[in-house]
Amino acid sequence: MVWNLIRGQFVDVIGWTDDTGDTMCWRFERHGNEIKYGAQLTVREGQTAVFVNEGRIADVFPPGMYTLETRNLPVLSTLQAWPHGFESPFKAEVYFVATRRFPNLKWGTRNPIMLRDSEFGPVRLRAFGTYEVRVTDAPTFLREIVGTDGRFTTDEIAEALRNMILTRIATALGAGAIPVLDLAANQQALSEYLTNALKPDFAQYGLELTRMLVENISLPPEVEQALDTRTKMGVIGDLRAYAQFQAAEAMAKAAANPSGGSGAAVGAGVGLGLGQQIAAALTQSPWAASPAPPAPPPPPAAAPPPVPQRQWFLAFGGTAHGPLAESALPGEARAGHLKPDTLVWREGMADWRPAGEVPELAFALVPVPPPLPGA
Repeated sequence: MVWNLIRGQFVDVIGWTDDTGDTMCWRFERHGNEIKYGAQLTVREGQTAVFVNEGRIADVFPPGMYTLETRNLPVLSTLQAWPHGFESPFKAEVYFVATRRFPNLKWGTRNPIMLRDSEFGPVRLRAFGTYEVRVTDAPTFLREIVGTDGRFTTDEIAEALRNMILTRIATALGAGAIPVLDLAANQQALSEYLTNALKPDFAQYGLELTRMLVENISLPPEVEQALDTRTKMGVIGDLRAYAQFQAAEAMAKAAANPSGGSGAAVGAGVGLGLGQQIAAALTQSPWAASPAPPAPPPPPAAAPPPVPQRQWFLAFGGTAHGPLAESALPGEARAGHLKPDTLVWREGMADWRPAGEVPELAFALVPVPPPLPGA
């Protein structure tokens, strides 16, 4: 009776319920790490129990209820020779590893990422978002991350995971394949790419990256202000008309102020001149509306009237022939009617002269070869 009572003091009920929401691993606290043979182990859904004996992982238990006996602990029974038929308490450490998802973990860039954009040139970007992980390989997670920590939380691993994420996202954004203005439209695709790219990195810690979200990608404040200004100019449209409108409003306000006197009139005039200067400057701005196309050139001037050809008279066959246009003279030469000794006359000449003595007719005369040798 007394012996049964003493034996009952060593029977354990081993389990873990977590209400913290951020604990990834918890070590079952037992005085001297003594666990009685026949103890009840309860592993709930979303948990895995890992037995560590003498510094070595001895067994892993998925969700369920177990009675710690020799048939349920084959690995433990081979690690140490249990006397008394496994009836005495044995020393072991029990770690409960949460295998549920840990959502809404934060990541963000500490320093801007430099990249070369196709439209803006060199720019700096910041990015942040969330991700979620879960433990898929409890022994690896215990060996690589937890060690002997009695309570391991997400805060203790968040820094290492954040560094891996930032390395990948810096590479993805630094490639500059997506223009800055198109990043917002491609955040979903970027999130999926980063999730797939980071899975092998997380797997080496026994973790699975189930989801990663890129929530925002932002430019430096001064660049965002410049973009806002550019957007405003695009909404306004015709900057010259806008400047004139502003000047007209200034004049109307000055006229509606009777106490302003001559000073108001002077101010209105200055405002009008300033508005005109602003309009002139804005028309030269690269952000101004496109100028009107230049007027088409005037039509080409009409060609001058042709110069009337001179009229010639030729004397051959004892008769004067003409008048003949100057352009017809080469044909007369080929017909044999115009030769160097043919007498010619045109208006303005004092008398008939041989064609060979008139330089103007050299173009029309057919050259006469010299006599053949021995002729």
